[in-house]
Amino acid sequence: MGSEDVLKSASTLASYNVLLQVSFRVLTFLLNAFTLRFVSKELIGVVNVRLMLLYSTLVFLSREAFRRACLSGEGAGRNWGQIINLLWLTFPLGCVWGALLVCVWWWVLQVPDPESIPHYFPAVGLFCLAALTELLAEPLWVLGHTHMFVRLKVIAESLAMISKCLVTVVMVVLAPHWGLYIFSAAQCVYAGFLLLCYILYFIHFLGSEEAEKKAFPLRHITDFLPSKVNNEPWLNWKLTTLTWSFFKQSFFKQILTEGERYVMTFLNVLNFGDQGVYDIINNLGSMVARFLFLPIEESFYVFFAKVLERGQDVRQQKKEEVSMAAEVLECLLKLVLLIGLIITVFGHAYSYLALDIYGGELLSSGSGPVLLRCYSSYVLLLAINGVTECFVFAAMSKEEVDRYNLVMLGLSVSFLFLSYWLTWMLGGVGFILANCCNMALRITHSIFYIRRYFLESEHRPLWGLCPHPAVITALGMSAIITSVSESLFCCDSGWFLRLLHVGSGAACLLAVITAVFLTETRLVQFVKSQLLPKYKKRM
Repeated sequence: MGSEDVLKSASTLASYNVLLQVSFRVLTFLLNAFTLRFVSKELIGVVNVRLMLLYSTLVFLSREAFRRACLSGEGAGRNWGQIINLLWLTFPLGCVWGALLVCVWWWVLQVPDPESIPHYFPAVGLFCLAALTELLAEPLWVLGHTHMFVRLKVIAESLAMISKCLVTVVMVVLAPHWGLYIFSAAQCVYAGFLLLCYILYFIHFLGSEEAEKKAFPLRHITDFLPSKVNNEPWLNWKLTTLTWSFFKQSFFKQILTEGERYVMTFLNVLNFGDQGVYDIINNLGSMVARFLFLPIEESFYVFFAKVLERGQDVRQQKKEEVSMAAEVLECLLKLVLLIGLIITVFGHAYSYLALDIYGGELLSSGSGPVLLRCYSSYVLLLAINGVTECFVFAAMSKEEVDRYNLVMLGLSVSFLFLSYWLTWMLGGVGFILANCCNMALRITHSIFYIRRYFLESEHRPLWGLCPHPAVITALGMSAIITSVSESLFCCDSGWFLRLLHVGSGAACLLAVITAVFLTETRLVQFVKSQLLPKYKKRM
């Protein structure tokens, strides 16, 4: 597959992933708003912080390293039998992690009050079972992602998420006294539907004309099972050692990604009710980051990993490949930077109104608006870090990955101490400030790596972090106007004045977008041609 084809496929994958994540976040957004009317915030805290932390930790530590290694350029041209054998190690690894984590969740952590939050122990076991079920789909997911089956992921995860939401809504309405059983059953349904969709798709796809046209390396569904490879070892040693390097890195990355949840869970700095409120604010604040920035990062990691030779100096690579990678990186940096700046500017003036509409006084009173305002600034750092690390992880050699693991270790330890100290002093805001500090350090490391990587070439993709002065001016004026509008019109004087506040924000946003279209023409062309393609045929 040529570089242009890889870019087109990665762009289409990013677009589909954005659509998928938008749908997920909207469903979760509505589901949380609905369940808040039926269950307590303490129950929400246990489910969304304690149990989902178990689930995400088990899944991430079991599969993330395998995904990064098998999707990188190191897997190109390798024996797919060896790669599948390697991918099947995710399940026994998951069983080991599951047994360890369940013991910790049962006997080490503080157990919720059984009177107000019953069925905690079986819920922990059911969430672990759901995670192991999802791991069974890993070989299918990697094969589909490698061959750019962009619609498979959309359909499978959409059906799984819809089924989870339906189960949750029905059981919350009909049997709210079941408590944690409701969310445990919904999570098991999600994982089961996800696995079933992947299996049914490949049963239909294998042996078809489309499979022949794509030169798909497997012919039967049994080829997805581990097996002995003719005249080859069971595992590719180079790919296995790369997986081990990524595994050490994924451990530290998980601590950084879910650090505040680990601090809340293991150090009890917030009670379950406050954890529930913080988690709701966190989900609202990170909505754009998750449905927009994360799909872009995942999809263009595939692009950079296929176009660039891992660990090779820029002078040793094809000039056209380096030029394309630099151009794409610059446009991606400019895109996420502008989105992050818009969220930061408008998030400050509209946090209170958004929380009051979404959750009423439960969320808009107290520290809720301050948390969301801080989070809107944190989103800017999330945006930049996602793209810079996406490139860095695709370009690093194995030795560089190992060295970066030491950096991640230092960041992980410092983050835990910093978050505990800041939360002890400032409450939930301390978690966000600690995340900002760590994200800024990670961005700094990535920027230095990118600058050094392109130093011997004519390309300077980091100019993507410098928006046009007209756009900066428009954003600055918008920040002033919306702040004044909030003080005059929002939010205790009726809906008419609220609408005036919304209208002033809409006018400012239109001015910012107009400035972008008039000054950032190269970025606009990139978005039109790569991230908003017309899907005339199936990938």
